[in-house]
Parts: sequence; C-alpha cells; structure tokens
Amino acid sequence: MLDIIIEKLSHLPPEYRQPVGDDRIREAAVLIPVTRARDPSLVFIKRASHMSSHSGQVAFPGGMWEPEDDSLLHTALRESHEEIALEPEDVEVIAALPVRATRFNVRVSPYIGFIPEGLPLVPDPSEVESVFQVPLSFLANAGNLTHTEYRFDGGLHRVPCYFYQGYCIWGFTLHVLAEMLKYTSGLELALKYTPIGEITDVRP
Repeated sequence: MLDIIIEKLSHLPPEYRQPVGDDRIREAAVLIPVTRARDPSLVFIKRASHMSSHSGQVAFPGGMWEPEDDSLLHTALRESHEEIALEPEDVEVIAALPVRATRFNVRVSPYIGFIPEGLPLVPDPSEVESVFQVPLSFLANAGNLTHTEYRFDGGLHRVPCYFYQGYCIWGFTLHVLAEMLKYTSGLELALKYTPIGEITDVRP
C-alpha cells in the first residue's frame, strides 16, 4: 500500500516552499502523517476547546508560518512536533499537495509523510485535546462519507463529513483529505454544502 501511495504521488514531490512574501497574506502548513503499517492510518488532532479559532475541531497537525521557519515544510514539521511530540526525524516526507486557501484566506501547504507505526504521540494540552488515527481503508471507502449539521457564517448548513470513534472530520480538513484520496486512490468525494434556510451557500 505504501509503495502504491509513493507511486501515485510521484508527480507531487515535497517542496521547500517559501511564503509569497506579501505581509497581507497569511500562510500555514499542515502535515498528513501516514503510519507505516499493512493497513496504514492517518493521524489527526482535535483542537482544544479553549482555542480562539477552530476550537474543538478535527485537523491535521500544523499551523501558521513563523519568520524563523526555513520553509513551509519546516512549519509543518515544527508545528507537528509542538502539537503532538512528533519528531521531525521520524517523518519521511514524500509529497506536497497543491496549496489550498481556507475561507479565511489563509494559504495552506499540505505535506504528506510516512511515520513509524506505534509512535507515542502526545498532545500538547495548550493546543490539542487529543490525537487519534483513522485507517486509510476506512477513509478510502466513499460509503463511509456521511453528513451532519453545523452552524457557521451565521447560519445552519448540512455538510459532508466522516464520523470515526466519536470524531467528526469535516470542513477544510476534509477538503485536504479528499484531495489526497483523489491522488492516491482515484476517489472523488462529493463535498456539497447545503444551507438550511435562506443562507448563501458557502464552502471552507
């Protein structure tokens, strides 16, 4: 399975991307950790409920670029170490997905990396409530995609998501995940957002 992932992502080699150099544009990077296992899993975090933004939401480890970062890849690895104690030397970075902007106009660079199975990943309670893993085989099954309702942008919306062991994967994280699944398994997820009531359709 891991060899297949590497082959499918060979046209997206990891890049030492630099910020665009515009102070008006915020940049961030995330890491999609994939365990080296017969049935690989992806590592996610649940953000702490006291965080000022995206509190309690599921995400990939990562965060905002800082001036001392050598590159956006450095940002992804640094933030992963800070958030879940994932040592950079334990990550074999294999690919960089295309830059994707959030609905808050943050440019995010997603990186995919293999990590050893069974690493003791420890969430930093100041930022992360918990860290968990989801089998790639579960995520690659389109039948496991479902819907829930979330209130954001002043209205209630029906949104696509995965539920796994009490965790809900949706929003921007789901869009990044969907792009990875498209490249690695050819899966095209239908990520339609439906406003409930007289609200303009929005997407993360």
